[in-house]
Amino acid sequence: MESSGSQSRTIWLSRSMGSLAGSECNCARLTLDGIDVMGERLAKEVLSVVERRPELQKISFVGHSLGGLITRYAIALLFKPSVERSSSEETEAIKSVSECLEQDAKAKIAGLEPMNFITFVTPHLGSRWHKQIPILCGSPALERMSYKISSIVGKTGNHLFLKDKKDGKPPLLLQMVTDNGGIPFMSALQSFKRRVTYSNVCSDFIVGWRTSCIRFQHELPKRENFTKNEKYRHVVNEEKPKNLTEQHEGFLEIDFSQPINANKMEELMIKGLKRVPWERVDVSFRKSKQRILAHTTIQVNTYAINSAGADVIFHMIDNFLL
Repeated sequence: MESSGSQSRTIWLSRSMGSLAGSECNCARLTLDGIDVMGERLAKEVLSVVERRPELQKISFVGHSLGGLITRYAIALLFKPSVERSSSEETEAIKSVSECLEQDAKAKIAGLEPMNFITFVTPHLGSRWHKQIPILCGSPALERMSYKISSIVGKTGNHLFLKDKKDGKPPLLLQMVTDNGGIPFMSALQSFKRRVTYSNVCSDFIVGWRTSCIRFQHELPKRENFTKNEKYRHVVNEEKPKNLTEQHEGFLEIDFSQPINANKMEELMIKGLKRVPWERVDVSFRKSKQRILAHTTIQVNTYAINSAGADVIFHMIDNFLL
């Protein structure tokens, strides 16, 4: 299904004999309403399609840019666990997400079996500081200015720049790496058979590499280790899911009511999201004539000007779990 708007697109696919639906609920000025409001719209739209198609059995989501965050919110609203948990059991599940993978293997999203959850250049860590918006060139002055004026793009800007703390609650993107607050964000993510990030290594002036691939700076692959792929020539690195042998202790002990700086919030978001396994695909259009449009080229937004990204789409299709 596709939910398109300014710099965001979400595609969700439901499968029986095969079905793809495009969302029309979040576009143009509606993308200013906030990730939560857009997620609610998308969830309602998914349900309306599923209700009209009783033969559907499986569902997958593909989100581009902001669409990936909208989709993460929507799947949490659509999530139905295989076994209802008490509040104490739910808290324990958050502490050891990897131990719950088998238990949630039969969980449903919109009543369907969740298969693939894929994001293309999605700012999972938000857009605040640390060169998360490459066009600002890492300039502290420009990053401070963008933080101050982020409300120009409405509630969504406040969410992306982690400015929406209120009533003792942390920013929404920080809430979205837990199951706290009654919305099972992480349980919904872990219910999918696979989770994948596609990220631009360079030339993307809108979303930075680290925020789209959910890595710490020291975890980014070295460019000298990039590989050539004859079939997918713009895919320079593939990282398979890692076994979750390490639990990120101390995550739940953080008192969200206390002030948390941007560095700590980023650390918590990365650790929270990495409690479920991710496949990571790093892409480079450095040698392409369309590199200046890397943000839209990676998902071939318009073929005439983004055709270089076709091999990346074929990579997604060839690895798609049916």
